[in-house]
Amino acid sequence: MAQLEARHISKSFGEHQVLKDISLAVHDHELVSLLGVSGSGKTTLFNIISGLLLPEEGQIFLDGQDITGKPGQISYMLQKDLLLPYRTIEDNVALPLIIRGEKKQAAREKVRPHFAGFGLAGTEKKYPHQLSGGMRQRAALLRTYMFSQGLALLDEPFSALDTITKGSMHRWYLEVMEEIQLSTIFITHDIDEAILLSDRIYLLTGNPGTITGELVIQEPKPRRQDFNLTPEFLQYKRQILEQLHVE
Repeated sequence: MAQLEARHISKSFGEHQVLKDISLAVHDHELVSLLGVSGSGKTTLFNIISGLLLPEEGQIFLDGQDITGKPGQISYMLQKDLLLPYRTIEDNVALPLIIRGEKKQAAREKVRPHFAGFGLAGTEKKYPHQLSGGMRQRAALLRTYMFSQGLALLDEPFSALDTITKGSMHRWYLEVMEEIQLSTIFITHDIDEAILLSDRIYLLTGNPGTITGELVIQEPKPRRQDFNLTPEFLQYKRQILEQLHVE
């Protein structure tokens, strides 16, 4: 059984149909990317999966349970880190637990053991403005993980980072994801990023957006550091470009 399933999702805003008959699945410990150009409905689909929007048609299942229109079941990280500037990093990370009703001190004690694994040791009492962009994203990802039930939605979390920092974050995220066994659905319009990170890639194209292709990345994890320079990588990229060109 898939950990998450979207079955035949369609969504319109007024007379404009945004999504048409979208079906996808994520299995345990997979990283699945939604790759598409701006305006293809990726964020709308994420809002439906997270329960923030209701579809006109279709259902969302998490571990076999219908969660359609039920927010709070799946953690969701947006492009910006959205760390609260007046809270320490520790309290930012603990916020999901506090919202769930845990006492502040108990929540702090629960998140502290994870700081080292996320490369954040020593930042607990710092404030967001004292961290680099990459470190802020690590903190935001840890906060997302603390809220997750083993699955997270990430909406272009590395898009604001410079190329060197982004590459470092890609390698780091794959290592951490392997260690904590987190399943991820990842929105991107960056073809290289999708190939480097994903187990599978869904191509979401058209207007309204539909799934027009699925690509399995056979390269084992952890990925070679030079994977993006290999003939295999270029072949995956060629396949995606050909599919997007057709659409």
